[in-house]
Amino acid sequence: MKALTSPLLLLLSGASLTLAFSPFGLWPVALIALALGIRQVAKAPGNGFKAGWLFGLGWFGAGISWVHVSIADFGGLPLVASVALMALLCGYLALYPALALWVNKKVFPVGVWPLTLPLLWFVTEWLRSWVLTGFPWLSLGYSQLDSPLLGWFPVIGETGVTALLVCLGALLAFSHTRSRMLFSAFAVVIAYVSGWVASQHDWVTPHKTYDVAMVQGNIKQSLRWVPEQDVPTMQKYQRLTEGLWDNDLIIWPEAAIPKLEYLAQEFILEMDSRAAQEDSALITGVVNYNFESEKAWNNLLVLGKQHADDDKGHYRYSHNNRYAKHHLLPVGEFVPFEDFLRPLAPLFDLPMSSFSRGDFVQKNLSANGIHLAPALCFEIAFPRQVLANVHDDTDMIITVSNDAWFGRSHGPAQHLQIARARAAETGRPVVRATNNGITAFIDHQGNITSQLEQFVAGSIEAPVVAMRGITPYRYFGDFLALCMTLAAFIAGLWLTRRNTK
Repeated sequence: MKALTSPLLLLLSGASLTLAFSPFGLWPVALIALALGIRQVAKAPGNGFKAGWLFGLGWFGAGISWVHVSIADFGGLPLVASVALMALLCGYLALYPALALWVNKKVFPVGVWPLTLPLLWFVTEWLRSWVLTGFPWLSLGYSQLDSPLLGWFPVIGETGVTALLVCLGALLAFSHTRSRMLFSAFAVVIAYVSGWVASQHDWVTPHKTYDVAMVQGNIKQSLRWVPEQDVPTMQKYQRLTEGLWDNDLIIWPEAAIPKLEYLAQEFILEMDSRAAQEDSALITGVVNYNFESEKAWNNLLVLGKQHADDDKGHYRYSHNNRYAKHHLLPVGEFVPFEDFLRPLAPLFDLPMSSFSRGDFVQKNLSANGIHLAPALCFEIAFPRQVLANVHDDTDMIITVSNDAWFGRSHGPAQHLQIARARAAETGRPVVRATNNGITAFIDHQGNITSQLEQFVAGSIEAPVVAMRGITPYRYFGDFLALCMTLAAFIAGLWLTRRNTK
C-alpha cells in the first residue's frame, strides 16, 4: 500500500498545481503542492528521476489538458491517438522537473536542497523554454500574480519568483522539527511581506494617456479559413468598429483579416483611409504571402495614422510599419520534420502551418504616435523576447491572439495570466486583443483593469496610461535571479563538502 501511495501523492501534488493558476487563482496551493512533491521525491526509493517525472506528469497532465481540446476538435485523429499525443507531450514536459530533482537528489543531501534546487530548477526551466523552440507554459511564478509576491516581478521577473517558490517549497518540505518549522514559516512570511513592500514602489512614471479600443469578432475556428467566410468576417469586424473611431487606437486580433494581405488590398486600403480620415489608427492581424519566395508570415499591420501629426494613411503593400511573428507555435504554425509528419494525420497539415520567422528583435509599431512592442499570441510566454523589444520610448505592449482552438478550457485564462506577468516585469501596460476572449486591458503593474466576456462578439474601450522608466528586471533580465540562485547553490555546495569532511 505504501508503494502505491507515493506515486499517487506525486501525481496528485503535481496535478493540484493547476488550482494555483488562472482561472482558479488559489495561489497558496502552489507552495503547498510544491513542498509535498519535493518531500515525496526525497522519500522515494531510487535516484528521484521517476518520482520527479511523476510529479511533472501530474503538473502538466492537469495543467495543459486544454491542448487536448484542439487535438480532439481539429486534429482529425481518433480519440486513442489524440490521448496518446497528449500523454506524449505531458511526458516530455515532465522530463524537466525530473532532471532538476534527479541531479539534486543524486548530488546533495536534503538539508541543502533549499539552496541547491532553485538553480537546478532555473536551468531546467530555461531549457524547457528553449529546446525544440520551447514551451515555457505553466512556469510556477505565474501562479503568484495575485499574491504579495507580485511586487518581486519588476525586480527578478517570473523566473526569479519561480526560483523563490522552489526555495520556500524545499524549506517547507523538510520542516521535520519545531525549530525548522518556525524558521520555514518565518522565511515564507519574509518573502511575501517583502514582496508586498516592493509592490508599493512604482519603478516607472506616467507619460501620456491614450484612448484605445479593441474588437473581438468571436469567429468560430472551423470558419476562419473557409473562403466563403472571408467577406462576412471582414464585414463583421468593420461593423463592430463603427462607433470606435473617436479612439486614438483600435486593435483587431490575430489574423482578423482572413484573406492573404495581397488579396485583401481593397479592404485594407479602405480601412487605412477610414482610420486616417477619423484621425485614428488601426492595428490588425493578417497573413502575408510572397508568391515568388513561397514564404508566409503571421503579421501585424498598422493602418491609418502612423504619427500624431499625419493627415493621411501611409499603408502600402509590404510597408515596414508591421511586425512578423518570430516565435512560431509547433504544429500550429510550423511542423518539425514535416516531410515525415504531414502525411500522418490532418493535425500535422492544418491551414497556415508553414510560416516563416520574423526577426527576434524588430522595430516597435508606430500607431498615431503610440509606440507598441508586439508579441503575437504564443510569443507573450517568452519574457526574453518581450524584453528585447521593449525600448525606452515604448508606450505599451500589444499582444493579439486567437484562442478559439481551446474552447471553454482554462487555456485562455492561463494565456491572459502570462500577459499580466509581462506587464509587471517591464512596467508597461499590455493591451490584449483576441478573437473570442479573453480580450483585456492590463495596467503596468499586471492588474486587469477591464476585460470583455468570452465567446461574445463585441468591443471594449479604455484609457491606457503609457509609462516611462526602467524596472530592474527590464535592465538586468534574468541576471539577478541567476546570481541569487548561483550564490545559494555555491553555499549549498560548500555546506555539503564541509559536512562530508
